[in-house]
Amino acid sequence: MTSDFDTRKAEAATWFRSLRDAIVAAFEALEDAGPGEAPAGRFEVSETRRAGAAGEDAGGGLMSVMRCGRVFEKVGVNVSTVHGQLGAKAQAAMAARGVPGIAEDPRFWASGISLVAHMQNPHVPAVHMNTRMFWTPHAWWFGGGADLNPCIDYAEDTAHFHAALKAACDAHDPGFYTRFKDWADEYFFVPHRGRARGVGGVFFDDLNTGDWDADFAFTKAVGQAFLPAFVPLVERRHATAWGEVERDIQLVHRGLYAEYNLVYDRGTKFGLETGHDANAVLMSLPPLAKWI
Repeated sequence: MTSDFDTRKAEAATWFRSLRDAIVAAFEALEDAGPGEAPAGRFEVSETRRAGAAGEDAGGGLMSVMRCGRVFEKVGVNVSTVHGQLGAKAQAAMAARGVPGIAEDPRFWASGISLVAHMQNPHVPAVHMNTRMFWTPHAWWFGGGADLNPCIDYAEDTAHFHAALKAACDAHDPGFYTRFKDWADEYFFVPHRGRARGVGGVFFDDLNTGDWDADFAFTKAVGQAFLPAFVPLVERRHATAWGEVERDIQLVHRGLYAEYNLVYDRGTKFGLETGHDANAVLMSLPPLAKWI
């Protein structure tokens, strides 16, 4: 599988980087058109590295973060391609998910894009999106999704976001949207609060139908659906008037988001356990939050 998949791994990594470039450009365009006279925000880009077990090169990526813009208070768009050997905890987690041969040969390769946006205006929803490919000598799969996290709900915004994701799913399998929407509702739930962290979206993992090209095409479709799903919501809400009441609601909701990402999020745990750059892994945390 190793030699057969070298080209496919490179193709996937190139795609995730191209999606990152498109999103960064679109978000900076939103900043240019944003309200107010403050300078439009721009992404600060830095390289990230993963430390291997013996200090060897284990891959890395780009961390792109914009802070204190006209539209975005903090947004990160990270892309990475890492490899090496899984540690004991990660091996156990993979084995529990049914990944074969991981104890005998713990090598892995993973590439993907991860995005989280926290907005200036409380009327504009926060959002998360990621897509990724994971490979071991015995298995490969895709995963990802997107979910909307408004602190002030607008039914029409939720409907638009879900409609864009549904269209992407339906083009590949009429059963995908219901299946992956339900999975998102289950995954993005905060048990100790007894509530969802937002209004959902789609989430999928361990996607391997046996047809790599079809599964990769679907993964790309989810990524391509993100900007049409989210940008119109930003354009609709970013100039809406708000004050201290709305800001307080936003900060409290961000506390819920931070709790989920630190306690439950699978990607956060994997990134920290496998030695990836901690700043990149924790990029998802909001710049400010509040707890009652």
